[in-house]
Amino acid sequence: MIMFTYKGYTGQLEIDTEENILCGRVIDIKDVITFQGETVEEARQAFEDSVDDYLEWCEESGEEPNKPFSGKLPFRTTPENHRKIFIAASKAGKSINGWMDEILTKAAEQTIHA
Repeated sequence: MIMFTYKGYTGQLEIDTEENILCGRVIDIKDVITFQGETVEEARQAFEDSVDDYLEWCEESGEEPNKPFSGKLPFRTTPENHRKIFIAASKAGKSINGWMDEILTKAAEQTIHA
C-alpha cells in the first residue's frame, strides 16, 4: 500500500486493475477527496492538486475544511488496566498522556514501516 502526505492530509493509493490506473482517496477526513494517475508520480501530483483544490473550494465557499486530526484521542479501558498504565507511566516519570503518546507512537511507527 502506498501512502502520500501533503499539507497534513494522507492519501492512500490503490491499483484499479479493471481500469488499469492508480486511484486513491484522502483517508483521514470525512469529506471525500479522490485522485488518480497512470504512474505513481502522476497520482502523487493528482493527490496534491486535489488537496489544493479542496482547500481552495472551502475558502471560496466559506466552508471550514475538515482537519485530518484534532490531537484528541478518546480512550477507554478497564480500571485494572488504568492502574497498570498509571504505574508504568509513573515509573517512566511521565504523565499517562505523555507515556501513552510515546508508547502508541512507537507502535504506530513500527507498524507503518513494517
